[in-house]
Amino acid sequence: MREIRSLLARAADGGRITPDEALLLYTQAPLHELGQAADAVRRRRFPDGIATYIIDRNINYTNVCVTACKFCAFYRAPKHEEGWVRDVADIVGKCGEAVELGATQIMLQGGHHPEFGIEWYENAFSSIKAAYPQLALHSLGASEVVHIGRTSGLSHEQVIVRLRDAGLDSFAGAGAEILTERPRAAIAPLKEPGHVWLSVMETAHGLGLESTATFMMGTGETNAERIEHMRMIRDVQDRTGGFRSFIPWTYQPENNHLKGRTQATLFEYLRLVAVARLFFDNVAHLQGSWLTTGKEVGQLTLHLGADDLGSVMLEENVVSSAGARHRTNRTELIHLIRSADRIPAQRDTLYNHLVVHRDPADDPVDERVASHYSSTALPLVQAS
Repeated sequence: MREIRSLLARAADGGRITPDEALLLYTQAPLHELGQAADAVRRRRFPDGIATYIIDRNINYTNVCVTACKFCAFYRAPKHEEGWVRDVADIVGKCGEAVELGATQIMLQGGHHPEFGIEWYENAFSSIKAAYPQLALHSLGASEVVHIGRTSGLSHEQVIVRLRDAGLDSFAGAGAEILTERPRAAIAPLKEPGHVWLSVMETAHGLGLESTATFMMGTGETNAERIEHMRMIRDVQDRTGGFRSFIPWTYQPENNHLKGRTQATLFEYLRLVAVARLFFDNVAHLQGSWLTTGKEVGQLTLHLGADDLGSVMLEENVVSSAGARHRTNRTELIHLIRSADRIPAQRDTLYNHLVVHRDPADDPVDERVASHYSSTALPLVQAS
């Protein structure tokens, strides 16, 4: 216990901890003391006491995918009767709806369609930017770069440059899932290995496109493999500084081939959030998830090192297809942050504060700015 307390004190003071030390804290540190140390790091990094959220929309351009990940409930194989493609005009229209509701960011994501080459993405991005140049396109991920490269016969660098020149502002952390070799091969055998995902991100960072880093926990990985996932990200961050935030969330087990109960408990998730804040001394932001764990747990992450509660999420289809049913709205998200003794602020993609909600009397009121799921993969599921 003395070793753990000494380690927590060093980490709370900003000292770098090793993967082995992170594993020790993750598995053995008392939750309260672990949370106190993580919160100390958060307070030193963000002494203004502000916690942020963003208004964005996830737009899915197709559910047709050749990768067939076992955890995914959204995709349909090529030529499946439930497969669909959204045309670019419809995508631009959805962007317009999002702008009207105050969105500043679009996450364009979809399946790895076998017929979509670089030209489709260039047309989509340039069309969005022509209509709504103020929107940040924080979209796709390393897996899409690999797929486009194969489809179009381009190198990863060539794909990234052309996406950037067409209007892409930054990459989402999509496709990371878990980067550690054994569990990644088990749940996504057709997806690129973790080291390739990281290589694409490192290349993107070198070309001026920053990104986020994510982690889907609870698909059968060990505790050590969870820490190894974070170690792989931290090593790249040491070289590039291009990851803006780390975003862990929990696997949802409905309507997919992996099935089973979520194997990461809420306490395991909360402990990982705290350890992540201690471990990632080189990543500025840590986002808590309310979509997969619930609003109360999301709020708790603000006491365990998180400084951001993510998005109001005007639309989300992929994770909700697998069972995530939590919803919120801007008013509620502001209340969650404030009641956690933080000052709420709306941010943009770069984490700049757009509006700081210091006075509750001035809080925005618009019932339309609310999260929404309407899984186009599962037409019988209705949003309530």
